[in-house]
Amino acid sequence: MPNITLSVPENLHELMKKHNQIRWSEIARRAIEFEAKKMEIVEKVASKSKLTMEDAMEFDSKIKKKMRTHFDALKDEAHRR
Repeated sequence: MPNITLSVPENLHELMKKHNQIRWSEIARRAIEFEAKKMEIVEKVASKSKLTMEDAMEFDSKIKKKMRTHFDALKDEAHRR
């Protein structure tokens, strides 16, 4: 099996050293595998899509705008309490 080297922030490294019973390489391998499999699914779906990049960017903009409106409303409600 090939090896890779990861860089982690010092504070994370210290935390990992405190829990040396955990096989951190296995945790990393599973996380990488999960993300890679998600990308395979995305690529498979995208290859069958008839959306253009312009369509996707338009949907992206609309979704972000709606999310912002939603979270601003939640924030306003929390401040009124």
